[in-house]
Amino acid sequence: MQKSENKYFIFDRPKKYNFKFFLKYVCITILNFFYHVWVRIGSPKETSKTYTVSICAIFKNEGPYLFEWIEFCRTIGIDHFYLYNNNSTDDFLNVLQPYIESKVVTLIDWPQRQGQIAAYQDCIKNFSSETNWLGFIDIDEFIVPIHDNNIKTYLKKFSRYPSVKLYWQVFGTSGYVERNIKSSILSDFIVCWRKHDEVGKCFYNTAFKFKPNIPQNKGLHHSLWGTHNGINIPPVNCFGAFSNRGIEKATTSDFPIQVNHYFTKSFNEYIQKTSKGDVYYKKNPHTLAYFYRHEMYCGKVDYSAYKYLLKVKQVLMEK
Repeated sequence: MQKSENKYFIFDRPKKYNFKFFLKYVCITILNFFYHVWVRIGSPKETSKTYTVSICAIFKNEGPYLFEWIEFCRTIGIDHFYLYNNNSTDDFLNVLQPYIESKVVTLIDWPQRQGQIAAYQDCIKNFSSETNWLGFIDIDEFIVPIHDNNIKTYLKKFSRYPSVKLYWQVFGTSGYVERNIKSSILSDFIVCWRKHDEVGKCFYNTAFKFKPNIPQNKGLHHSLWGTHNGINIPPVNCFGAFSNRGIEKATTSDFPIQVNHYFTKSFNEYIQKTSKGDVYYKKNPHTLAYFYRHEMYCGKVDYSAYKYLLKVKQVLMEK
């Protein structure tokens, strides 16, 4: 039997519910029990660093979106940004310069093609000593604490774990073929998938060691494994369950936090986005078929980011 979703998640790829899957499920459950015991026996102690929570992101020609994204992130408690410029030709520097001068943003020029993972590894190597938590998200992703009002408050609950995975809530076009890109992403796009995507993004607890060459960290932004006392440990999700080799567990549809993924924005913005190449894939998989697959899952309205919207708009109006 093959399924494309379950009670809580839409799957990135259909899953075959056969004997092999259930055997994997049982084995992963046993492993996860071991991981829970291991982190309770002892985890590295958190030390005081310059920043509590920071973000690492790589971007290419995202100038029109940077201002709102940075101000929203600051509103929910992000202290600092390590931004990797991947061959941008737009006016991104005019947006970032005030943040660079005020030491909110560290800008790194990163011309390497398909250099996303290498940029993340560079950030961990060079800057993890400055921040307690380091998140890996894109400019079209907005972290939305729902039960809490601040990302610091949320992450504090997970200090014994090497990383925390936050699931995507994927937003579609909300019917826009085109729009004024100077308008607010948060205001314009409110129609999203019926359920959360099983894919998400990770915040890394820098008290744990990071091994870049283990297979589990090939896609570290989606599933970052940390190491303590020689044991590699997977990320934990927002329900306190380990996210391990495609096994995702939720206990309720009331997710305490999510990553609003404004994947397409308007149709014309999606077309423009796909034409500029990708920082991860050599051959960009974001075709029209890919677009419509994502659009067809849209079936509900989500205003969860709106509780932060007024603060963000006030800052935007001042500048």
